[in-house]
Amino acid sequence: MSVAAFWSCFVPIFVAVDPIGTLPLYLHLTGGMKPARQRRIILQSTGTAAVVALAFLYGGQALFRFLGITLYDFMIAGGILLFVISMSDLLSGEKPRRGTGADGPGIVPLGVPIIAGPAVLTAIVMLAGRHGSAAAAAAMLVNVGLAGAVFWFSELFRRRLGENGMKAFSKVMSLVLAAFAVRMIREGLQGIWPVIGG
Repeated sequence: MSVAAFWSCFVPIFVAVDPIGTLPLYLHLTGGMKPARQRRIILQSTGTAAVVALAFLYGGQALFRFLGITLYDFMIAGGILLFVISMSDLLSGEKPRRGTGADGPGIVPLGVPIIAGPAVLTAIVMLAGRHGSAAAAAAMLVNVGLAGAVFWFSELFRRRLGENGMKAFSKVMSLVLAAFAVRMIREGLQGIWPVIGG
């Protein structure tokens, strides 16, 4: 695994995870909880996200081969999905919410689908096909750790950025994610029909 491959995977996954953009949701879900409980939720959410993402990364590719799905097929479908998600984030006021489940918000929704959501799972499989599974896995784990760190120091980020600052950062990340989605669709189409953009 080269450093260049790692960074090529890190940036799109960072954009997809969007830890600053999901911070308001974390603060909302954990508001009023004791610090010890908040720390348990952070460990729960990051652990769940890492396990789900790695399982999808290594098991998903085998499933695709079994179903006869090529990387180009997945890039086109995944790019469309990422574009829809990014446009939804851009046009709405906040990240979509999910139920918190019986064990609190650590596993659902923070672990899945907030940290390891459709955008992240789509990105890591596509990036693994291009840069290798090791680079994609390493970049995913670092990004999960960064998300946990942002949650851990959530009060500091809230005081420094403010509500409007966090919203603005989230919108910029959604716009970058939309551009990444367009790139995925374009490269998928070029893989199927090389004459496109040739």
